[in-house]
Amino acid sequence: MALTALQKHACPACGAQAEWNPAKKALVCPFCGTEAPGELDAASGEIHEIDLVKTLRELPEELRGWRAEKRSVRCRSCQAVSVFDPDRVAQRCEFCGSPELVDYEEIQAPIRPQSLLPFTVSQSDVRDSIRRWLAGRWFAPGTLKSRALVDTVHGVYLPYWTFDATADCPWQAEAGYHYYVNETYTDGQGKRQTRRVQKTRWEPAAGEIRHFFDDEPVAGSRGVNLALLKAVEPFPTAQLVPYDTSYLSGFVVEHYQVVLFDAAKLARESMERQLRSLCAREVPGDTHRNLRIEPRYSGETFKHILVPVWLLTYDYHGRAFQVVINGFTGEIAGRYPKSGWKIFFAVLTALLVILFVLFMVR
Repeated sequence: MALTALQKHACPACGAQAEWNPAKKALVCPFCGTEAPGELDAASGEIHEIDLVKTLRELPEELRGWRAEKRSVRCRSCQAVSVFDPDRVAQRCEFCGSPELVDYEEIQAPIRPQSLLPFTVSQSDVRDSIRRWLAGRWFAPGTLKSRALVDTVHGVYLPYWTFDATADCPWQAEAGYHYYVNETYTDGQGKRQTRRVQKTRWEPAAGEIRHFFDDEPVAGSRGVNLALLKAVEPFPTAQLVPYDTSYLSGFVVEHYQVVLFDAAKLARESMERQLRSLCAREVPGDTHRNLRIEPRYSGETFKHILVPVWLLTYDYHGRAFQVVINGFTGEIAGRYPKSGWKIFFAVLTALLVILFVLFMVR
């Protein structure tokens, strides 16, 4: 948190604004190609976990602000809030493509990211990945590749919260042990038959587990489909670097819209689901029922981070679709329109194959 972020990144050759280049992992001038040496020192700061309980009671002022002049706009269509350099003119929403952008002003400065994952996957590699991904969508319309306009892909930094906690979790349950008995019954012809029947003996069981949650993620984004974000996770938090505006040069940052309190609540719910699963594994026997857990949390901390995402948003016959690419690992996920004719012929082919097999069997 003591790191002082750089605010201006002028090209040493022509004076234009240098931008972060994922392929070269450096600030590069987009006009003359000159690399700006010495502009970035990722080791000049440390990444700190922040006490969650103390922060929720009273947020320190030194955690607020972007450490650089920024402008924010809200999209009236998808409600995403984009943050970018004040001299940049925003014409369309980076997330849904809508031109309905209005200035967004906050009563209080936002919580500043403590760290981020820089882009490591280049835009050219992302375009190739999207083309391969589209080519593999068999049910997609034949015209999709030309309509999706992969040249419009752009990079954004998305807000995430991560939470650490140690959980001591006592549990109680009824453990079930299967056993088998022979049962006599009368069949449909009136004959007496014997069958083996499974039964369960229930016994009380209890125990306690201890588990450490490290960087439990909660997305603060509203501009990107959360299911698609989950599909391209994880974002490897072990590779985080201290927050520095050098990495943001040339990219738009989405403002978090899941506030810290709500994010902490979502993280706690996720932790309890995982604890319930972990405790279920500890119950002896063959099955269980009435599992009750009573977790106690300690050492709760959080980080506000930014993660890199390449985003393609396109319209197809009046419907909006998104393709999301993890800007650090290259993992890709997306949604696309389906061709009714292709689905019809696929179903017809399957029916013909089934009928042919039935005919051959007979």
